[in-house]
Amino acid sequence: MLALVATFVLACLVFLSKPCAREMRLFLSTLCQELALALLGFLAGFRLLGGVGAAATDAAETTMPLMPSFKRKRAAAVVESGGAEEAAGEPSVLDLPELAIECILARLPPSELRNMAGVCRSMRERCRSDHLWERHMSEKWGGVLGHAAREEWRTYLASATDTGAAAACSLGGGSGRHRRWLAALSCVCPVVSWMRPRADGGGGGKSAGPVLDDSIVSWYLSMESGKFWFPAQVYNREHGHVGFMMSCYDAELSYDFHSDTFRARYPPHGRRTVVLEDGVHWDRVRAPPVDTHAHDLHVSDCLHELRPGDNIEIQWRRNKEFPYGWWYGVVGHLESCDGSEHFCRCYLSDTVVLEFNQYTPGSRWRQALVNRKDHREEGNEGDGFYGGIRKLRSKDEISKWKQLWPTDILE
Repeated sequence: MLALVATFVLACLVFLSKPCAREMRLFLSTLCQELALALLGFLAGFRLLGGVGAAATDAAETTMPLMPSFKRKRAAAVVESGGAEEAAGEPSVLDLPELAIECILARLPPSELRNMAGVCRSMRERCRSDHLWERHMSEKWGGVLGHAAREEWRTYLASATDTGAAAACSLGGGSGRHRRWLAALSCVCPVVSWMRPRADGGGGGKSAGPVLDDSIVSWYLSMESGKFWFPAQVYNREHGHVGFMMSCYDAELSYDFHSDTFRARYPPHGRRTVVLEDGVHWDRVRAPPVDTHAHDLHVSDCLHELRPGDNIEIQWRRNKEFPYGWWYGVVGHLESCDGSEHFCRCYLSDTVVLEFNQYTPGSRWRQALVNRKDHREEGNEGDGFYGGIRKLRSKDEISKWKQLWPTDILE
């Protein structure tokens, strides 16, 4: 405590000198705050020796959520004194065994975990553990996050780190001197070591957002805040526009906490600029099933096993400037086949018939033919271009497309 007072007096003397006045203002204001907190902590610790009433301790504990908790120390003092203060002592969750605390935290929803993290520094470290947030991350975001989203998160973290470093350097050298003062005074006063520079350069904006690091809780909160745009795919884009029925296109999405929906941002193509769509519900969003860019041809590895009745998705785009979208279809029979289950030999042919039954018979979009042995991108500027094919093997994927089936047949 004496070291704190001595450090404060020394800093005040230096502050009076004109060369250092500007550089010490921010530091002195921070030091005064830390000195006040340390004084409250000293008074709370002094109560253990019987020198301070309960009101001082309560004020100290409520004013310092990030300081080490004294409840565990108080419990130890009660045991040493033979239980004289046992009746007056208050129970603390930190007095429970570690396994019991972990079981309690594992049952809390994300909002309660965030509240518990504000109790004290020890509880904050527990509540930020990855193993507690892995389940919450999987339950809420697992269906819409794929490999591309994880890569985008790493890029987002790196960009935020670079931005924070640039903001710190833009303070004009005062920040560097400030850190040197903190390093020097931390040798005299340990409390100075708690004053760490912020990652965002100490801007202190109104909407600072969650702390960014490589933890799962940081990713979860960034997703929930809506500040992180992640790549995913949207069924029936642009509010189910008739030109995109029974398709799924790449987009960048941002979550809206208030409406529990997403905002989609579709990339520009051709003469169209970026298209925005609000109110995208969860049932229209999925994680990309394959790691193929929207402008790249997917390598088809299922052509040799396609048979009539199989459910498929095929890449299609209007022209070479457009990105691919995934369109739902089924494998049909050749014209020479009567469709009999016992006599069908369509799977032996090099030609595969793809049917899109959401369109009326006779429509130019109703059917397409692809080569089983040497299929690449096929088509023209009039009918569009058909790309790679993936066979749907999951019942959930097939069921999803059935749910999206239009009420009216398309022309």
